[in-house]
Amino acid sequence: MDLTKAELKYLPGMGPKRAELLAKELDLHTLDDLIHFFPYRYVDRSRFYKIAEIDTATAYIQVKGRITGFQMVGEGRAKRLVAHFTDGADTIDLVFFKGLQYVLDGYRPGVEYVVFGKPNRFNGTYSFVHPDIETPDPTRQTGFMPLYHTTEKMKNKFLTSKALQKHIYDALRLMDAQLPETLPADLVAAHRLMGLRQALICIHFPRTAQELEAARQRLKYEELFYIQLSILRQSVLHRNKYKGFVFTNVGELFNRFYRECLPFQLTEAQKRVLREIRADVLTGRQMNRLLQGDVGSGKTVVAVMSMLLALDNGCQACLLAPTEILATQHFETVSRLLAPLGIQVALLTGSTKKKDRGPLHAALRDGSLQVLVGTHAILEDEVRFANLGLAVIDEQHRFGVAQRSRMWLKNTTPPHILVMTATPIPRTLAMTVYGDLDVSVIDELPPGRKPIQTYHLFDNRHAQLEEFMRGQIRQGRQIYVVYPLIEESEKSDMKNLMEGYAHTCEVFPEYRVSMVHGKMKPAEKDAAMQEFVSGNAQILVATTVIEVGVNVPNASVMVIENAERFGLSQLHQLRGRVGRGADQSYCLLVSRYELGKDTRRRLAIMTETNNGFEIAEADLKLRGPGDLGGTAQSGLPFDLQVASLSTDGPLLQVARNDVSRLLDEDPLLADPKHAVLLENLRRKTKDVVNWSAIS
Repeated sequence: MDLTKAELKYLPGMGPKRAELLAKELDLHTLDDLIHFFPYRYVDRSRFYKIAEIDTATAYIQVKGRITGFQMVGEGRAKRLVAHFTDGADTIDLVFFKGLQYVLDGYRPGVEYVVFGKPNRFNGTYSFVHPDIETPDPTRQTGFMPLYHTTEKMKNKFLTSKALQKHIYDALRLMDAQLPETLPADLVAAHRLMGLRQALICIHFPRTAQELEAARQRLKYEELFYIQLSILRQSVLHRNKYKGFVFTNVGELFNRFYRECLPFQLTEAQKRVLREIRADVLTGRQMNRLLQGDVGSGKTVVAVMSMLLALDNGCQACLLAPTEILATQHFETVSRLLAPLGIQVALLTGSTKKKDRGPLHAALRDGSLQVLVGTHAILEDEVRFANLGLAVIDEQHRFGVAQRSRMWLKNTTPPHILVMTATPIPRTLAMTVYGDLDVSVIDELPPGRKPIQTYHLFDNRHAQLEEFMRGQIRQGRQIYVVYPLIEESEKSDMKNLMEGYAHTCEVFPEYRVSMVHGKMKPAEKDAAMQEFVSGNAQILVATTVIEVGVNVPNASVMVIENAERFGLSQLHQLRGRVGRGADQSYCLLVSRYELGKDTRRRLAIMTETNNGFEIAEADLKLRGPGDLGGTAQSGLPFDLQVASLSTDGPLLQVARNDVSRLLDEDPLLADPKHAVLLENLRRKTKDVVNWSAIS
C-alpha cells in the first residue's frame, strides 16, 4: 500500500473527526499532505527565562516555576481562570478562557512546571494566555521547537501546534520506509543536498541551526526545481505542438511607418525588442512573448510596429486592454500613429452602441477592418476576425486565464501573442509566473525625457507645497493630487478625497479644480477627466483611478497625500502619470511624521530611483511575494511552502538551469530514469489551466 496517499483518519491517534477538521481548516487530506505541512517558525527552547527578563521584545519563551494559586475572574462569557505563577523571585499570571476545569484538574499548586508561550502585556503587566504547561523532563529534546499554523476551530478542539507536531512525528515514523528520493541522484550529489527522508525529519525536528538550514535548502531546491520543470516542460510541449503564422514580409506599411511616421527615434532597447519579435514570427511557431517596459518607455510604439508586421503579411491585429479608459487611450494613440498610412482602426468596448457594432463586426469578418482596439468585449463570441494574426494584451494579470484563452478561438491558426506590462516584474517573478513566455525588456526611456524629481515631505509643510503648486500652474503646468480614500473612515485619521477636494478649491480659488473617483458614474468621470485633459482644469483631485490609462503631457506635478498608505508599485505607477512631456516633472510624497522603519525605507526608495525594475526588486524584498497583488502565486503550478521568490533568486536560477539541461537531453521525460520526475510532477501540480498553452 502506498502510504503517501493514505487518508489521515487512518493515522494512529488521529481519528475521523480530527482528520475532517484538518481537511476543512488546512486542506490536509493524506499522510503526504501532513508531512509536507511545514512549520512557519521555530523557537529556541534551549534556555529558561526569568520573569524579570521579560520585556516588549520577548517572543516565545519558557519559564520554570510553581503555581501559587488559582483565581476565577468574571462571569458568563467573560469568565476566566487565572493561575498565579512564580519563578521564586517574581510572579506572572497564566490566563485561561477555555478548558477551565481541565486546567484545575490537571495542575496543582506547589508542583514544579515548565510554562511555554508568548508573553502579553496589558495595563502595564505581563501574562501568558493559554500557555503550554508540562512537568520538567530531563529527556525532553531542547533546541528548536517548530510552530505550525492553526485556526481557532482547531484550538477549540485541542488540535494545537504541539498536537500537530505529534501527528507529524507519527506519520514520519509510519512512512519511514516509503520516502523515496524525488530528485535525480546526480543533482542531489552535485549540489550536496540532504536526502529527502532526512530533510523531512530535520525540517520538523531540527537539533541544530545547521541541520535546519540544510533541510530547508534541500526542500527549497525541490520546490523551485519542480516549478521550473512544470513551466518549462509545458513550454517545450507547446512549442512542439502549436504552429503559428510565418511573417516573412517586412513590407511597405512597416517601412513607411519607420521612415515617415515615427514620432521620435527608437531607442536601442526598442530596436532590440523588435528584432526579438521579428525572429519569433519567422519560426513557424506561435509567439508567446512578454514585453516589460517601465512607464513611458515606448511599449505602445513597439506594439504598433508589431501589428504592422501582421498587416504586411495579410493578417489583422487587435489590442486588448483591461479598462475602457486604457482601451480608449490606446485607441487614440494607435489611430494617431497609423492615420498617415490610411489604416482603419476601430474601438470596441462595453459602451459601444449596438447600432455601431453591426458594421464593425462585418468589417472584421470581411477583413476591411485591420486593427481593433478594445476591452473584454473583443472576447465575445460574435466578434470574429477574417484572419487574426497578432493579439496584443496589455496588463495581462488583469485578465483571467479563461478570458485570455478565448483569443485562440478567433482564428484556426492561433494568433501570435504579445503581452505588455507597465508593472516592472522582478526577475525571479518573471522566471516563475511568466516562465513559459519569452521575455523582452525595454529598459531605456525615449530621448528628451527628463527624470522625474521625487521628494518626501511631511504634512506640516503644506503651505510650502501649495506655494510650489501655484508656481507650477503659473508656468502653464497642471497638477494631480491623489488621495487614498473617497469617504472618511472612522478607523483612520487620513484626509479623504472629499475634504481634500474642498480644501484644494478653497486654497486655489483662482483655478479650476476637477475631481475623479471610482464611485462616480462613467459619464461623470469621463467629463471630469476630459476637463483636465483639455487643460480647462489646472488641478485634478483623484483616487488611484488615474493609476493607468491617463496621459496628459502638460501635467508636471504629482502630489500623493498619505503616501505611507501606498505600496511601492502603486507609488511608482502614480508617479508615471507625470514626466510625459519635455518639461521637468515632480512627484511629491506627503506623509505624517510618525512612520515605521519599512515605511520610511519605502518612501526613501522612491526618492532614490526612478527605475521601475529596481523598485520592483526592492518591493519584493520589503513585502515578500504574497503582497504583489496575487501575482506571485496565481501563476505557479503549486504553492511555495519553503522557498521565497524575494530571497531565493540565486537558487531559482540554479534550479532553472538544471531543468533546462535536463529537458535539452530528454524534452518529453521519456527516459525510464525520469519516470520519478513525471510521477512527482503529477502529484505536486495543482489542477489548474495550463498557462503555457494560453500565453
